[in-house]
Amino acid sequence: MSAFDSFPLGQPAFITHILDRAAHLRADEQKLLTLEGHRDARAYVVYRDSLVVKQEARGPRALLTLDEALTFGANPGTIFLGLRGGAAVFGMGISAAAAEKLLTRSDVAVTELRGMAMQGVVPPDQLSAIATAKSMVTWHQRHGFCANCGTRSAMTQGGWKRDCPNCKTEHFPRTDPVVIMLVTSGDKCLLGRQKQFPHGMWSCLAGFVEVAETIEDAVRREIFEESGIRCTDVTYYMTQPWPYPSSLMIGCSARATNEDIVVDRTELEDARWFDRDEATLMLKRQHPDGLAGPHPFAIAHHLLGRWVHASSNLPG
Repeated sequence: MSAFDSFPLGQPAFITHILDRAAHLRADEQKLLTLEGHRDARAYVVYRDSLVVKQEARGPRALLTLDEALTFGANPGTIFLGLRGGAAVFGMGISAAAAEKLLTRSDVAVTELRGMAMQGVVPPDQLSAIATAKSMVTWHQRHGFCANCGTRSAMTQGGWKRDCPNCKTEHFPRTDPVVIMLVTSGDKCLLGRQKQFPHGMWSCLAGFVEVAETIEDAVRREIFEESGIRCTDVTYYMTQPWPYPSSLMIGCSARATNEDIVVDRTELEDARWFDRDEATLMLKRQHPDGLAGPHPFAIAHHLLGRWVHASSNLPG
């Protein structure tokens, strides 16, 4: 099975939930300590955008025993992600110094998550839990002090809350909503390029939802700001958690009411219309000019693939 086969249409990365989040256990410190001490407990160890993995003959293993995680230098504070088959799964961070020490070892690696996911190295059914671990570890690393009074806050509720001992403010992890959309005009779709994209890659336009803004308004605003295209008939498709650092990609489609593109060069390197034949070749990685669509692990691929598939099944 290829990496592309790991993410069939409608199933991008980070959406398959195989954990019972067991939120009722988060306030039971004694129960969590018992689960953490059980030999079946496991952990994902996150370092920035990478995972600490155990190198084995059959490939890297991301799900570590807690003894392995601590031996590798992971921080002792654990975030309770949930239960898998009754066994607890935790998320753990690791310092830069400890991660650097691992680089000299042959039995362990610190490997970038996105690359492993795109290559199918990590089983797709583990990616949701890994995304949770990565987002939560990053949140704790960035929010160690109370935003209200500046006092060092403390992790509580199995890692799902931080409490300020001074002003008693409670802090909870956040997810940033992002709209990502495929805009079409008849048999054409609008795609854009950012400077950091791989050579030849084009993808759907996207942007953060602003304060007090609806999803529909965000879609229309972002499309117009980045490409000068006005659109209507905004419809929802699906969402994808995106742990960079902690977003929720809200997949939508919309219909353009004009076709004259005016690219915002501060946001995009370029934007252009593609017909359905070109889009099909790009998804298959068969475009004669080497152009390609987004990788199947990203929701953008599935927005484009759904449009191509629906168009190919139209009568006549």
